[in-house]
Amino acid sequence: MLRVWMLMAAVQVVVVGGEAEQSLSSKQGSLPCTRGFTQEEYIIEMEPELAKGQAVCNVSFQVCGGGKVWFQVGDKHDFSVNEDGGVYALHHLNLLGKEKAVLVYAHDLQTKQVWKARIHLHVHPSNSTRTEVKPSDATLTQQVPEILFPWRSVVVRGDGTLRRVKRDWVIPPINVPENSRGQFPEDLVRIRSDRDKNRMLRYSVTGPGADQPPTGIFIINPISGQLSVTKPLDREHISNFHLRAHAVDLNGNQVENPIDIVINVIDQNDNRPEFTHSIFNGSVPEGSKPGSFVMTVTAVDKDDPKTANGMLRYKILSQNPQSPSSNMFTINNKTGDIITVAAGLDREKVTQYTLIIQATDMEGNPTYGLSNTATTVIRITDVNDNAPEFTTETFFGEVHENRVNVIVANLTVTDKDQPHTPAWSAVYRIIAGDPTGRFSIPTDPTTNEGLLTVVKPIDYESTRAFMLTVEAENEVTLVRGIHLPRQSTATVSVRILDLNESPEFRPNPKSMRLEEGLSAGSMLTTFTAQDPDRYMRQTIKYSKMYDPANWLEINPANGQISTIAILDRESPYIKNNHYNVTFMASDNGTPPASGTGTLQIYLTDINDNAPHVFPPEVEMCERPEPNALNLTASDPDLSPNAGPFAFELANRPSDVRRNWTLHRLNGEHAQLRLRIGFLASGLYEVPITITDSGNLPMSNTSYLRVKVCQCDHHGDCVDMERIIAAGLGTGAIIAILICIIILLVLVLLFVMWMKRRDKERQAKQLLIDPEDDVRDNILKYDEEGGGEEDQDYDLSQLQQPDALEPECVKVGIRRLDERPLHHDHQYPLRSAAPHPGDIGDFIHEGLKAADNDPTAPPYDSLLVFDYEGSGSTAGSLSSLHSSSSCGDQDYDYLGDWGPRFRKLADLYGGGDD
Repeated sequence: MLRVWMLMAAVQVVVVGGEAEQSLSSKQGSLPCTRGFTQEEYIIEMEPELAKGQAVCNVSFQVCGGGKVWFQVGDKHDFSVNEDGGVYALHHLNLLGKEKAVLVYAHDLQTKQVWKARIHLHVHPSNSTRTEVKPSDATLTQQVPEILFPWRSVVVRGDGTLRRVKRDWVIPPINVPENSRGQFPEDLVRIRSDRDKNRMLRYSVTGPGADQPPTGIFIINPISGQLSVTKPLDREHISNFHLRAHAVDLNGNQVENPIDIVINVIDQNDNRPEFTHSIFNGSVPEGSKPGSFVMTVTAVDKDDPKTANGMLRYKILSQNPQSPSSNMFTINNKTGDIITVAAGLDREKVTQYTLIIQATDMEGNPTYGLSNTATTVIRITDVNDNAPEFTTETFFGEVHENRVNVIVANLTVTDKDQPHTPAWSAVYRIIAGDPTGRFSIPTDPTTNEGLLTVVKPIDYESTRAFMLTVEAENEVTLVRGIHLPRQSTATVSVRILDLNESPEFRPNPKSMRLEEGLSAGSMLTTFTAQDPDRYMRQTIKYSKMYDPANWLEINPANGQISTIAILDRESPYIKNNHYNVTFMASDNGTPPASGTGTLQIYLTDINDNAPHVFPPEVEMCERPEPNALNLTASDPDLSPNAGPFAFELANRPSDVRRNWTLHRLNGEHAQLRLRIGFLASGLYEVPITITDSGNLPMSNTSYLRVKVCQCDHHGDCVDMERIIAAGLGTGAIIAILICIIILLVLVLLFVMWMKRRDKERQAKQLLIDPEDDVRDNILKYDEEGGGEEDQDYDLSQLQQPDALEPECVKVGIRRLDERPLHHDHQYPLRSAAPHPGDIGDFIHEGLKAADNDPTAPPYDSLLVFDYEGSGSTAGSLSSLHSSSSCGDQDYDYLGDWGPRFRKLADLYGGGDD
């Protein structure tokens, strides 16, 4: 039986670890709540041997509404305390002949207040398994009676008297190591009630692990109350069990209230650490200083992390390659953080490192701890710690003059940094030798070469060579402490090659001012070109390229320009008084070169054009109202060689002044009036003399055409010519006539089609019996047999035979439009004996035979009889019929095939119809 002693103040008696019952003084409110340990001194009698994980004692702390406290033992090497105040051994202890005291501290995390309790461990002299807590003389002020369950404890009232209070059954947690190899069932604790002295009791436990899944792990002897475990426990599966113990009599009546039993599974180191990844990948820039963070590796352990079994420690087992040092990295043994510990990381020498990391539990104890390893790959990333260096100190190139966008030379560099990164890509810059900016150096992104290119024309005659100084840098700046070496600068020598350049007219264009009317053969100016090739002796020849009016010519040798026609400002080739002529100058170089120049001539006006009347033609009614016409003058010259103008009627013919009068309105306009009230329709020409205002005035007599016509009440001409002019033209009239003809042809065709359709309809009606007319069938007979050939009979064949036999003779009948599909039908034979007979019977018999021939077509066809008679006169054809035949055939079955075949049956079967 578990027997418990405890130490309390004189005013309070509390069962140790009694979570089910609070202090009586707290219940009754007779004493104030004091925050701290319920006991400050514990005396524990123990067995000499303490197993690993074995519980020693549970300290109780009274919170009294304060914050959470954290427990800690003073002897961390041998003992530990959990968050519930349970003190247990960390490893196997032998207490024989020793007295050991364990200090337990409680820390308030908010107020930083600390409380202390002391546990005295005494070795029990006997082999009893009981653990007793006895009061210490230092703190005991009142003797407490022995506690047996169930019992009535003695509690001090507020007035000092004692009162018995029934207490509940309280058992401290039971600690059971996992993976036990002992004999099962293994006894854990004995549960007993003191009421078993006067009656028989039965004990039982319930809860997960007993009668609930997983069932059967814990069993209890119903008579003795011995609680046992039946198999090894696994903390990683279930870390604790909560059972309830029951005590009943033989009738099943409850004797005691059920109590809670907590069984904690004490962890054993039975799980290896497991890394979260088999391979970890990290990176660190090259040139990193010692202490630079690289990456973190992580491993987990399924064991209890609050114990040494789940506390991991990391270490680096190996490093590959071991350059420049075998210890380039270190790892925080608790967090797994990997950092650099040595300088000298250079990507150009070592691109990556491979580390083997080991994680060990038991706080890294190599003897007892379990270990596992993982691989870590650390990639060294590139930084710009290498400047580009030219492959040679001097580069050479050449280019022809006046060429642009031409690559002169390829500048090559080397860079040890990672290719195709900003730290590798080069940027070229001309720092000397090109003050006018005639060159540029773009970078080839694939090869990283500099392409020296001409961007502005270069004249060989002014500069024959260039000496450029070029510098190469990266797209990103170099890291601190590294400077551009001498090899990052190079010299480029560029030689300019001479070409045969085109002669150049100067100035171009050349402008001059001339007065129009200059006669042919006049020398105007000299327009020459200069050859830029000063170091070549060449001859220049001139020619004309563009002269739209063909007014000028140029001397091929000296470039003198002269006229070959009169210059006329009023020419259509003059634009804004300017006339442009293009000339070409060609040298005799190899190959020849040519250049062009433009001569711009500005022509000034002279009075060389006489004015004329405008408009040249007007209309007027026979009886005009009003009878005035406004006129003006047109002069291609410019002012002052144009208006104001003087208008005057000519003296001849004499009837002009009798019929017309002309009044000057102003310097630009005049008014023509009719003197008489009526003028017959017709076309009249009125001569008008107009004089301009030039320095040497020019006069001209021009004829004004006046069209006199009949007018309507609106004053508009209504003569036929005007209607035709204002109406449809000849083309429109022809188109209308063509449309009328086409319409008549269409009408004629439609009439002809209607007549043909009526004929076809009448022909079909002849073949269809009115009583056999079937509307939903289409009967189409588009083949006509015989035609005119059926009427062209050879009557000489229709003669009375001389001798006819009584029997029928065979009459050969052949249809010219039908090829027989079957054997020839056996036509009836006629007697060969000559006797008088009717030719009609002969023909009727042949017709009957043809009607009964199944190979005959169902339409009219020509029947040719090959029987020759003997000069008998043909009888009347009106008596022809097919009433008799030598070979009758039954066509009645055709009537069952429908109306159309019924008609055929009547035709071929020789019916009454």
